[in-house]
Amino acid sequence: MPTSTHPTGPATHEPALRAAQMHLCKPAEPALATVTRSELCTASKKAAGFVRHIELSVAGTPLAGACTPGQSVGVLPPGTDEHGKPHKLRLYSLASPTAGEDGHGQTIATTVKRSIDEHWTTHRLFAGVCSNYLCDLKPGDTVKLTGPSGKKFVLPENPSEHDYVFFATGTGIAPFRGMALDLLRGGPAVAAPGSKIALVMGSPYSTDLLYHDLFTELARTSPDLAYLPAISREPNGLHGRMYVQDRLVTDRDRLEALLKSPRTLVYICGIAGMELGIFQRLARVLAGSDLEQYLAVDRAAMENIDGWERSMIHRQVAPTRRVLLEVYA
Repeated sequence: MPTSTHPTGPATHEPALRAAQMHLCKPAEPALATVTRSELCTASKKAAGFVRHIELSVAGTPLAGACTPGQSVGVLPPGTDEHGKPHKLRLYSLASPTAGEDGHGQTIATTVKRSIDEHWTTHRLFAGVCSNYLCDLKPGDTVKLTGPSGKKFVLPENPSEHDYVFFATGTGIAPFRGMALDLLRGGPAVAAPGSKIALVMGSPYSTDLLYHDLFTELARTSPDLAYLPAISREPNGLHGRMYVQDRLVTDRDRLEALLKSPRTLVYICGIAGMELGIFQRLARVLAGSDLEQYLAVDRAAMENIDGWERSMIHRQVAPTRRVLLEVYA
């Protein structure tokens, strides 16, 4: 918890989050879903990794019409581990809007990256159990699902009362696909006409950007969305190599205006550690009450921003309720 040296910060416009249904399908009684579509969702087939957009029909199961962007579903892969026990479930973020891919909540989607690596001691190749299983599935195949899970990374109850800055890396883009579709196109459960959205998507190469065509089109057709890719390993881009937090500098005018608004919420999703760089950059571009809307930073930490470590988050550097985090190892 913040120490007594933390600034208190304003408490205005803290969001009441949308109610989300939870754990309708448990591992003992999973839903049986059917794959309806599986396709690469990278910007190019020459991408360094293989990432697939997978759609699943949950018609006739408790998951139908019950899934919310920002939640996850659990996948129960077949087979057993090295101890002969059934594989444990893995969680995958929903990439679909409230109304699903079909407009009626009967088909949900997720974003899955193949996992292939070399063991650091034996040097033998190994593949991730569940992600590769999902990527191998074809339309018509069935898969066992649990969930939905999660209620702390969803859109607010009254989305029209807020503006949004979304930071994503890799498959962390999945929840923002569903949220953006809800916010910009509306639906039976969510609509937010006029809410401003800045989506910062981090990727090592431009070929690895996920759902790039969709977000480019959404930004072209909606003045409310700014789509801001950040490419970290290509030195010859418009702004050179950059990470997601660097957009707070290259697009400072746009993002600072949003961040200074009492309406704005910040969502961060992706690889654990990305949030530290974002918090450091926020501490540099915002000051006083503008920063306090998002971070409570003790005095010693504020005097040594370069020295921040991830272990300080939620202690010396404490995000407020206007910062929603979903990061993973």
